[in-house]
Amino acid sequence: MDVKLDPSRDDLPLLANTNHMLVKHYVLDLDVDFGSQVFEGTIVLFLEDRNRFKKQMRSTKETFQSKSEEAYRFRTPEPCHVPERDAWAFSSKMGYNEFAVCSKGDKGGSHDDQEAVSEISGSKYCCDKGNHGKEDFLLVLDCCDLSVLKVEEVDVAAVPGIEKFTRSPELTVIYEELRNEIVHELVTLPADRWREQFDYYTLCSQAPSCGELFFDIDSWSLQIRKTGVQTAADFPHAIRIWYKTKSEGQSVTWTSDQSGRLCVYTMGSPINNRALFPCQEPPVAMSTWQATVRAAASFVVLMSGENSAKPAPLREGNSSWHYYVTMPMPASTFTIAVGCWTEMKPKICPSSDLVTEKPLPPSEPDFRYADICGHMEYPCRFKNASATTQKIIPHRVFAPLCLEGACQETLLWLIPPCLSAAHSVLGTHPFSRLDILIVPANFPSLGMASPHIIFLSQSILTGMSHLCGTRLCHEIAHAWFLAIGARNWTEEWLSEGFATHLEDVFWAEAQQLAPHEAQEQQELRACLCWLRLKDELQNSPEEMHVL
Repeated sequence: MDVKLDPSRDDLPLLANTNHMLVKHYVLDLDVDFGSQVFEGTIVLFLEDRNRFKKQMRSTKETFQSKSEEAYRFRTPEPCHVPERDAWAFSSKMGYNEFAVCSKGDKGGSHDDQEAVSEISGSKYCCDKGNHGKEDFLLVLDCCDLSVLKVEEVDVAAVPGIEKFTRSPELTVIYEELRNEIVHELVTLPADRWREQFDYYTLCSQAPSCGELFFDIDSWSLQIRKTGVQTAADFPHAIRIWYKTKSEGQSVTWTSDQSGRLCVYTMGSPINNRALFPCQEPPVAMSTWQATVRAAASFVVLMSGENSAKPAPLREGNSSWHYYVTMPMPASTFTIAVGCWTEMKPKICPSSDLVTEKPLPPSEPDFRYADICGHMEYPCRFKNASATTQKIIPHRVFAPLCLEGACQETLLWLIPPCLSAAHSVLGTHPFSRLDILIVPANFPSLGMASPHIIFLSQSILTGMSHLCGTRLCHEIAHAWFLAIGARNWTEEWLSEGFATHLEDVFWAEAQQLAPHEAQEQQELRACLCWLRLKDELQNSPEEMHVL
């Protein structure tokens, strides 16, 4: 089935059948080719049967509720503000030839529902409908402008030492069940074993193939099946996809930086990341990931990963960069930038209108810290006592060398007070580190926030510090909403509204303004925002006035 859309009018279809299977972890292994302007390599998906996942989530939910009730009785501190991500609570209510297509105003949305599960069909293959066992099950992934070369099942049972992840000896008789049981045990390891888990993810992703899978691809989806497999429970839980992107793919921007050197960055807002890798794009499809990217040694690879990666030298003048995340997040939050960036480090003292003479108050424990969180299990910073007092997280700034002077004068010295202000208002930083990249001149907005990385336009480096400061505060504020996540794409405006409100609050705190000065500044900016909104309403089509 091939959905034809008018990009100026229609919303993106979300075709991934997340009501049957969920991707729990992605392992990407890619090469960057600036000559042909493509990323090429493999992605390994570790999958979980949705029914099995529901049972696990219900058990976790019941455990959390009982702990919360006990905590309330004993008046323990308030739990961290990252509510449970209910992975089956939203239904899009819409369809398109039995595929879910978001309604007008949605960029997307999950077509899942806790009780009524939508059916997926419409390609040359028929997928499982209620597990009646008459047709092959079809795994559907969101993708666009990708060349898929091969899809294969991964023989995770061939990994040395993997037998520790098997519980049932009788499964050795049925090899397919053994492989799926291994993946299930691996993806459900407790959070305190995440390092071991990620090591085995890496080993499993490198395991040999145990057979190719049939696949079909159209404009908006990749459909995969295994002959004779009629249910999601029996479908391979670890698959490897060999693919490469296309230069015209809208998730990736190939361009030159301000120094005229080649670079590439993801700007997924038009179609998220579906032109970067096959994925599940409903925002409730939460997963972790790890990625290895190889490029020429002259390039720096930045990603939205938790670690500050360093290049590992390879032969023939190339380097390898490895990033990962342990917090489950939507695939749309994956971000990458490759270019000849230079890390900017402070060299001069500021001489600006930002008040820096007043000493910042000493760090005090954040009493919003608690032992109980309502989200799915992962190594959570809100449970880390030392993270709650970390006012300024480790951060780096990257830009073309020609912008070093502007970064020194305008940006670098603003980051610590803005991070400190955000902590004083909202408490624990959701992410452990931050990279900031000054992106090329064709970047279409003032900034974009992703987990652990912020893209900023070069235009904020001109003029007074207020433009740079308020935009920086705006993008920093997005981190708290990124950590919570949207239930569906109709909630996207909440993230923007949240950051737009808090940019003034953070900026006033960073400047350490007196209360009346902060109030005057916020009222002036609110008036300007109101005038701009009225102007936009007068000069935009009526159908665009409502989300």
